Amino acid sequence: MPWYSKEIKVQTNGKGLYEVTNLVEAALKLSKIKIGMLHLFVKHTSASFCISENADPTAKKDIEYFFEKIVPEAEPWYQHTLEGCDDSPSHIRSILTHTSESIPIIGGALSLGTWQGLYLFEHRRQPHQRTIALQFNGDL
Repeated sequence: MPWYSKEIKVQTNGKGLYEVTNLVEAALKLSKIKIGMLHLFVKHTSASFCISENADPTAKKDIEYFFEKIVPEAEPWYQHTLEGCDDSPSHIRSILTHTSESIPIIGGALSLGTWQGLYLFEHRRQPHQRTIALQFNGDL
């Protein structure tokens, strides 16, 4: 079973959800894998992944708002604040979501549902360049 590995870079403009479905699909096309699995891994402790609705932009806004409410910045009890008031909350948000995902590949395409998209979830206020490791394995 062939393996194909690639790293992609995503430039963020600060906190929020950044859809990466098209970038991942482009890498899948290069892999030539027709049936198998995709494994994604974000190489950071203050960013993560989620699979969410990509049709209605209000779904994205609700998720971002929800995380602001459940893990607010500048709590007086945070100790890990070396890089600012978003330091500790960004790590907590990353733990509450995922740093990796696995998605089946069927017919040379990601087997996502009709309204599903892959999102890099940036948890820091400042822009960052994030690295996502992709590994495809399966049959050509």
